[in-house]
Amino acid sequence: MDLDLRSVRYFVTVADSLHFGRAAAQLYISQPALSKQIRKLEAQIGAPLLVRDSRHVVLTPRGQRFLEEARQLLLIAQKMQQSARSEVVRIAHVFELETSHAVADAYLVAHPTAELHEHAMDSVSQLDALLQDRLDVAILRITPGMLAAHPTGWSHCLLRLEPLVLVGRPGDESKHSAPLDERPLEVFADPPHSGSFNAHGEYLAALEEDVGITMRWVGTPGVFSRCLAYLTRTASQARSLEFLSYAERYEAAGLPVYWPEQLQPYYPWSLAWRSADPSLATADVLHAARSLALRKGWLEPAPHAAAPPWLPPDDPSTVEALGRRLAEPPVPIERAR
Repeated sequence: MDLDLRSVRYFVTVADSLHFGRAAAQLYISQPALSKQIRKLEAQIGAPLLVRDSRHVVLTPRGQRFLEEARQLLLIAQKMQQSARSEVVRIAHVFELETSHAVADAYLVAHPTAELHEHAMDSVSQLDALLQDRLDVAILRITPGMLAAHPTGWSHCLLRLEPLVLVGRPGDESKHSAPLDERPLEVFADPPHSGSFNAHGEYLAALEEDVGITMRWVGTPGVFSRCLAYLTRTASQARSLEFLSYAERYEAAGLPVYWPEQLQPYYPWSLAWRSADPSLATADVLHAARSLALRKGWLEPAPHAAAPPWLPPDDPSTVEALGRRLAEPPVPIERAR
């Protein structure tokens, strides 16, 4: 009898949690797919291993015996795999934004002997690289267009809702919040008519259209030092709409930061990986990322936010992140004030 090690690993995960939903989330697969794998294993064993109803999951006597055997089998298989392959994982970063860098650091702290290859790519490039097996894990913003163009071959889950906040100029007053339209609003992004319009730009264009504001698109300087140089040398009364992880660095450099008053934009970062069963190293990165998100409260509302949350109405993460109440468009700012 040739046992499928993937099914054995799935069984151990279910046996440890005694809950198919939690086990499926831990394994990054759907619950029906997990149930199918367990049934396949039981057919190979020739006996039921679990008794499950709508409320409980328990091990059968055969399942209890098999659990100990399964643990030993997986331990042997893991040792053989570790000696036979290099623990290399490939991920990418969008400039110096915090989320992917924090995931990389958390993974290496948990697995100090692992080898991590890091690249710089925008969201669209990351998905292309993932599907072409040039990346193992992508940390990106998923758009409706991505899902339409690539309906299969990859899986994803929401990792972080990063707030966007307002950044002032040297000498501006310090206060907790400010209206989005109190001053001209600038964004570091390439506009829709440019040849480098991307997933970030789509997000900002949706914000303009959905809430009735006009932003000044000033291009993409790239690394943080170039963005900071622009803000400190430009004689302008404008404010910039910026990721919180950059804004905290601006604040440390002496620039004021404000939370938006009319609504609170959140930028949805997602984890993505190929749907085929991931390697142990890739699974470790996914686990490190989800654990980090829980510790940092990345999926919770920002405690300092001063306004209701906003994501693009058609964003694939909107319902998962903030609930169906966002299906109704907000009142445009000009009419709300």
